[in-house]
Amino acid sequence: MEKGIITSTSLVSLPVLFSQTIHAIFDCIHTAKGVLTQRENFEKFSNYMEKISLILKELSKSNVDDLESLRNALDVMNLEIKVVKQLALECGTRNKVYLLISCRKILKQLENCTKEICRALRLIPLDSLDDLRIGNKISKLCKDMQEAEYSPSIVEDKILEMIESGIEEKNADRCSANDLFGSIAEAVRLPDDEKLAIDKEFEEFKTEIQESKLGNMAEARRMEQIVVLLEKADAMTSYEGKEKRYLDERNSLGTQPLEPLQSFYCPITMDVMVDPVEISSGRTFERSAIERWFADGNKHCPSTSIQLDTLVLQPNKTLRQSIEEWRDRNKMITIVSIKPKLQSNEEQEVLQSLCELQDLCTERELHREWMTFEGYIPILVGLLSAKNREIRTHALAILCILAKDSHDNKERIAKVDLALESIVRSLARQIKESKFALQLLLQLSRSSSVRDVIGTIQGCIFLVVTMLNSDDAQASEDARELLDNLSLLEQNVIEMAKANFFKPLLQLLSSGPDDVRLLIAKTLSEIELTDHHKLSLFEDGALGSLLQLLSHDNLEMKTVAVGALQNLSNLPQNGLQMIKEGALGPLLEILYRHSLLSPSLREQVAVVIMHLAKATNTEKADHEQISLLESDEDIFKLFSLISLTGPDIQRNILQAFCAMCRSSSGPDIRAKLRQLSAVQVLVHLCEVNNQMVRASAVKLFYCLTEDDDDISFQEHVGQRCIETLVGIIKTSSDEEEIVAAMGIVSNLPKDIQITQWLLNSGALDIIFASLTDGNRNALHKKQEIENAVKALCRFTVSTNRESQKKVADAGIIPVLVQLLVSGTSLTKQNAAVSLKQFSESSTALSQPVKKTRPFICCFAAAETGCPVHQGICSVESSFCLLEANAVEYLVRILGEGDFGACEASLDALFTLIDDERLQNGCKVLAKVNAIPPIIKLLSSSSIKLQEKALWALERIFRLPEMKQTYATLAQMPLVDITQRGSGGMKSLAAKVLAQLNVLGEQSSYF
Repeated sequence: MEKGIITSTSLVSLPVLFSQTIHAIFDCIHTAKGVLTQRENFEKFSNYMEKISLILKELSKSNVDDLESLRNALDVMNLEIKVVKQLALECGTRNKVYLLISCRKILKQLENCTKEICRALRLIPLDSLDDLRIGNKISKLCKDMQEAEYSPSIVEDKILEMIESGIEEKNADRCSANDLFGSIAEAVRLPDDEKLAIDKEFEEFKTEIQESKLGNMAEARRMEQIVVLLEKADAMTSYEGKEKRYLDERNSLGTQPLEPLQSFYCPITMDVMVDPVEISSGRTFERSAIERWFADGNKHCPSTSIQLDTLVLQPNKTLRQSIEEWRDRNKMITIVSIKPKLQSNEEQEVLQSLCELQDLCTERELHREWMTFEGYIPILVGLLSAKNREIRTHALAILCILAKDSHDNKERIAKVDLALESIVRSLARQIKESKFALQLLLQLSRSSSVRDVIGTIQGCIFLVVTMLNSDDAQASEDARELLDNLSLLEQNVIEMAKANFFKPLLQLLSSGPDDVRLLIAKTLSEIELTDHHKLSLFEDGALGSLLQLLSHDNLEMKTVAVGALQNLSNLPQNGLQMIKEGALGPLLEILYRHSLLSPSLREQVAVVIMHLAKATNTEKADHEQISLLESDEDIFKLFSLISLTGPDIQRNILQAFCAMCRSSSGPDIRAKLRQLSAVQVLVHLCEVNNQMVRASAVKLFYCLTEDDDDISFQEHVGQRCIETLVGIIKTSSDEEEIVAAMGIVSNLPKDIQITQWLLNSGALDIIFASLTDGNRNALHKKQEIENAVKALCRFTVSTNRESQKKVADAGIIPVLVQLLVSGTSLTKQNAAVSLKQFSESSTALSQPVKKTRPFICCFAAAETGCPVHQGICSVESSFCLLEANAVEYLVRILGEGDFGACEASLDALFTLIDDERLQNGCKVLAKVNAIPPIIKLLSSSSIKLQEKALWALERIFRLPEMKQTYATLAQMPLVDITQRGSGGMKSLAAKVLAQLNVLGEQSSYF
């Protein structure tokens, strides 16, 4: 401390001196906060300074005496604070490498300043203080600061140890220099693959050394040694410089390896030494060998047998260096000699050379560098086209090693003609070869310039995605890491999606910039996907991201989002998820509001809405009670668009409503559509020229006819509409449209006028053609026949015998009988209905049997009548069930499980036992064994069937022979009904039991 500095403050008042010191402290703290190097140590110092500032503030407010010792203390503090501030400024501006290497010196200076400030605190006269608490604070703080230590970080300590070791060794090799350089680069956050930044930083470091005023020559020498050490690292020397140095050395050598000198051999192992050490006798041995010698209890020299006064081992650095130089020389010659062997036509020689080369590669990094200088990379890439799998595999393995720790080598490999294509071809080969190819691509992908090219190689991404599912865990992990690297390029992400790997795509869709999200959504709109992948995309979060884009202000964003949703929504599970997550609202908004700007967008939206509607037809939608349109207003607005839009939108809205009409909420939707006069619109659309719109309208029209709401149709269905429908059935090539048109005809009101219009338009011929044409698709054919047979029922009613006659003359009755065997349950039901209606006319149409004159009976057999109708019957003239051979098939249906078909068959059979036909009809039924199945129906779960069976048995058991034959079989089911049946059935069952003499006529059951 200089005298002038102390005396200069004697002119300043004590309060001002306190203020100046406190201000200096805060100025120093502020400067220290900006230091990145040694931040934690400077923060520790700043904490001490903050405590001192608080103490000085308290002192300035107390009645402390203006003593020289107090002023001296403040003077010292000001001086040391300025030193620390200057140190902090230097740490913020000087070269980062220099600061790292000088960190111990910096921290020592910081520690000295801390102790000086501590000494200054002790100069404060505590005896003159009124407040003892201030004194206690000063004492405690002095104790803490006196013990303060500032230490480098663990990383810094390790780097400094590596430096000292390298300087001490003097001949530290390139690997050690590379390790040191890498540690320094990481510590000061230098990019290890950007040479310009590295060169700039270390040039600044050298300049810093030259310009700095180093304290002594020893320090200057140390810095020079550090520079020499670091210059051995690859990053500090250009590739060209290292290559020239190698070639100069190689060219100075001979072509034959040198034999080792005798001194290179260990006297114990008789092998060339790796780590030679000298013992006290002056002899040198391999370290591991002499250590074993001593471990066995020997205390003398193995070579001279002289007793040793110490067992300390000293590294023989000179000999070690000579051995390493000899080894390097021979290895260099070996590497040069292998090169021509790899171009041999002898596969075995090539394989042996590759194995030797791979061993050299693995042995030392220096060998790998020499191989690069020798131009091995193009040769190895060329071997990837060899026919021998082992040669290709070894070449891939060596290329992997060369690429692993060198960005330059990665680029060199990629630049060889067809190198990447050859590597990709190996991906598709046997597992061992494909694993090395994958590892090599993984290494190459860590270079940004190569990474951008890899994904463009045809089939590369597909093959890598395939290897994700490899049974080999390491191959699977390598494939995943390679895909992660390649996913940094958007086009690669798209290719991955095409190969069914969607994770990177979903990440970009969720969190990428808008232009990337636009590209990804566009990809989802165009890519071909399986149902499994569509489902997994939604499960992994694609829907939420697409709905965000759907609500975007940008029209292009909306468009690509709708396109993607169109591609994904045709899977019912996805459609239901979209409904549950509120996708319909934004879709309807686009459909209603973007009519002028984007007609194609509205068409896509209509497709998506149609997909959502179809999703409501699933069992899951029924179980969860999910519906698409909730309010009458939504239904009205959407249906109204049919009259306001073009064919594409019309078609999809019609299909959407058709799907909704088939859902669990279908009855409500159908009722609301009829209230909206939808029938009038659909009748008009049945006449449009656009076949797809017409077909969709016909199908929806069919849905609306299913609820027997005749009033809604009588107003709008006229002769023209019927002619149109019949024309569609005649001429359409769309089987579903034909089924729907036939269904409309079958469901139309049973009005006489409508029936006549149908006859006039040739509907009967169309129905017959439908029933007899076997050329159409099996599934649609069944549905068409169902509707055709139902439509036929209106023409076979017994009140219109003229119509019945036309049907019979068309030969349809045998077809109906055949359908009792081959038709669906619904077809059988309606066929039985028509046959029943025909049979109701049979008695009236049956012709009396002509009486034979006496003299003729000798020459001709007497003409017999129908067993039931007692006249002359035929299929065409009287529509007789017996003549049509229908009875047996009607009886067979009684044993089938469909209640509707069974009921219709019973009704047809009952026409045989009406009134005067009872006795003859019962005989016919007994002959075909029809009565047991009727009795069995007493136990049916259908009340209607039970009632009809009771009615029939009441008539049948009027005949004594029937009672005698079937009473036992019928008794128990009848008793069960009297005990558990409904009121009317109990009474009828009791009546039948009375017929069977089981109950008395006065029973309370009547």
